Amino acid sequence: MQNTKKLSLFSFFAMTASLFITVYEYPTFAESGKTLIFLSLVCGLFWFLPVALCAAEIGTVEAFDGGGIFGWVGKTLGEKFGFAAIFFQWFQITVGFVTMSYFIIGALSYALKCPEMNDNKLIKFLVVVLIFWLLTFLQFKGTNTTSQIAKAGFVIGIIIPVTVLLIFTIKYVMSGHTITHSFMDKSFFPNKQTFSSLVTFILAYVGVEASASHIKSLDNPQKNYPLMMIYLVITGIVLSTIGGTTVSMVVPARNLSLNSGVIQAFETLILKGNPHLSWLVEILAIMLAFGVLAQVSSWIVSPTEGLRYVADQGLLPKSCQKINKNGVPTSLLIIQGVIVTIWTAVLTFGGGGNAVSFLTAISLTVVIYLCGYLLFFIGYFVLIFKKSNQQLKRAYEVPGGRKVKALLASLGMVMSLLALVSSFIAPSELKANEAKTYLITLAFSSVITVLLPFVFYHIYVKKHSINLNNEERK
Repeated sequence: MQNTKKLSLFSFFAMTASLFITVYEYPTFAESGKTLIFLSLVCGLFWFLPVALCAAEIGTVEAFDGGGIFGWVGKTLGEKFGFAAIFFQWFQITVGFVTMSYFIIGALSYALKCPEMNDNKLIKFLVVVLIFWLLTFLQFKGTNTTSQIAKAGFVIGIIIPVTVLLIFTIKYVMSGHTITHSFMDKSFFPNKQTFSSLVTFILAYVGVEASASHIKSLDNPQKNYPLMMIYLVITGIVLSTIGGTTVSMVVPARNLSLNSGVIQAFETLILKGNPHLSWLVEILAIMLAFGVLAQVSSWIVSPTEGLRYVADQGLLPKSCQKINKNGVPTSLLIIQGVIVTIWTAVLTFGGGGNAVSFLTAISLTVVIYLCGYLLFFIGYFVLIFKKSNQQLKRAYEVPGGRKVKALLASLGMVMSLLALVSSFIAPSELKANEAKTYLITLAFSSVITVLLPFVFYHIYVKKHSINLNNEERK
């Protein structure tokens, strides 16, 4: 029998927070110096806030119940676009799993004093695959297991390390240590060079709506879902700004590692003058790894739950409808695991997680997801201009009337388009030949991925419809 136990507000909050609040992106934030504060605030207020509030409204429309972003977009723009939106939400994370896993490997290799885990491509590949499949099978126990991991990971792997990072940074500055030139020399406002960093900061906030497919599991969703979204906006902006700023202030950009920059920051803050505290840095590295492990766990189940709903509508093969006694779509998790294994092989043996592979993977993740967000905002425009509360009853509405709603969604739409454009500006730290590889790989991968759901939908649905008609005639 399917597990029907309700999730508390904090359980659902932690599960959703672990989808987007992460520490592995702090080093990429740090490369922007003081500009990171501006970009973090702007993306938080003018992109993350619109997404959260619009998702809170469209997510509580009674007629859109089920499937998360598939239902939101499908009921406003049509089934084909709803299918594309849920595909983008799911497929982007199959790439994102690899970048998250690289951080886990880097942290564990440091804590366990086993550099081969991170430097040897074969060992790195095997460890990433092992970790991901173990987490996948763990999710077979159901949503409540995932929420327990998410709660522990959010506190142990995010809240505590970021708090320690902040405390030691304050102590570091108060003791008279010099703040890095790479932080101080950058302007607070972005220029042409730092504009390409916009994609990184958008990535810091994507995924807040992904847990909507579990909204039925939330206790009192009409009240708690919108409330949780407001809490998430505040928490996300504060943690991202603090985390990126502290790393940038203590680790020079020339020495910064994209995979282990947070650990470098802890080494600088804790070990300078206190070499005997190396054990503390190792413990913090393990805590950071656990936090990202919890994030991977949450991402493994959230988009696949939306895909299961799509399968129930007949848009995917019947095998994708299969669930176990805990209500988990096991077939979809296996398919997802195979795809992630392939991505891991491509990115590891094709670049070993170096700067080009890492940055390309991050940008591809954002490009794919932003396509889903553009559909999301267009669907929201349809909702507010063509469907009143009387026509489509919703438990929550963005305050301020239609004009405020339209302004909010327009901000989110414009920021999405700007981030999409900035994705195709090669990061300044890449050399000329690396930049060319980055742009070619990103452009080719993006075009293929954007076309894929529409081609699949056209072929599969057409074939499925013909088969259904033939069965009806018989």
